[in-house]
Amino acid sequence: MKFSPWLVGISDAVGFVVGAQCGLWLGAWLGFDAFEPGYTNSALIGILLLGIGGGLGLQLSSRWRQKRAQRALNNDK
Repeated sequence: MKFSPWLVGISDAVGFVVGAQCGLWLGAWLGFDAFEPGYTNSALIGILLLGIGGGLGLQLSSRWRQKRAQRALNNDK
């Protein structure tokens, strides 16, 4: 199933932003501030958690689209 470019773009953007926000919150909860001035260890770990969260959110949005496509194929049969 071919998706609309709008659906792909919006779902990727939402997945990345939500995942990055979760990574930022996790870092803040653990005491790592991604926006701390300078390149301290705390800031670098916070940035790392933010990036990992964004990547995981992007992967989840991709898997959501795949499941949606599979469900549509199963309904057509």
